[in-house]
Amino acid sequence: MLTRRIIPCLDVKDGNVVKGVKFRDLKDVGHPPELATEYERQGADEVTFLDISATQEARRTMLRIVEETAEKLFVPLTVGGGIRTRNDMREALNAGADKVSVNSAAVRSPELISVCAEDFGRQCVVVAIDAKRHGRSWKVHTHGGTESTDIDAVEWAKTVEDLGAGEILLTSMDADGTKDGYDLDLTGIIADEVSIPVIASGGCGSIEHIYEVFSQTRASAALAASIFHYGEHTVGEVKEYLRDQGVHVR
Repeated sequence: MLTRRIIPCLDVKDGNVVKGVKFRDLKDVGHPPELATEYERQGADEVTFLDISATQEARRTMLRIVEETAEKLFVPLTVGGGIRTRNDMREALNAGADKVSVNSAAVRSPELISVCAEDFGRQCVVVAIDAKRHGRSWKVHTHGGTESTDIDAVEWAKTVEDLGAGEILLTSMDADGTKDGYDLDLTGIIADEVSIPVIASGGCGSIEHIYEVFSQTRASAALAASIFHYGEHTVGEVKEYLRDQGVHVR
């Protein structure tokens, strides 16, 4: 039976955790190390740290804050944002990340996925896919969602698996921050098309939304931010509810 994971997400800008709607209207909600350790205390399976403006600003991930966050954690930490080269990934891993997420650089140079998977192991390589609906399909966006491409998100998911990605972090740009629920169509299709784990992201506004994505898709994990950042629910409360609904969680 598939064991589902609950992963709080820390979107970081200018050193602080922020939350917005559809990648815009960002508001500060806390400091990464403190929030990360609190979510671990609540029972988070992993924590994801995304430096959401690094690529747009053409700079590297804030490694100092990654180090501060990683040294306080015992659960796995995924780090992304501004990862452009194999050396960037190495530095993030050396700073304490267990996995590293790439998006824009992977679209620009898909061979980066294979190189990093060979050097560090595919379990360390997470490809983030920011997808926005275009008619009956979804297109990949890069640079923190600010630049569109003509790449079909479903085909890209299959490609990154073939290239060596160990996991996909799938964010629906249409749902992000709306708290109206995950994009079940997008998540379901991609989770069915690949054999590597898919993390559902974007739109979680309630415990019920997490149950929906697990009961209606093959997503391996659910990423959430708002419900945790604003104290609406703890990770422990989410897991207890899911167990009551028959979902196998850690």
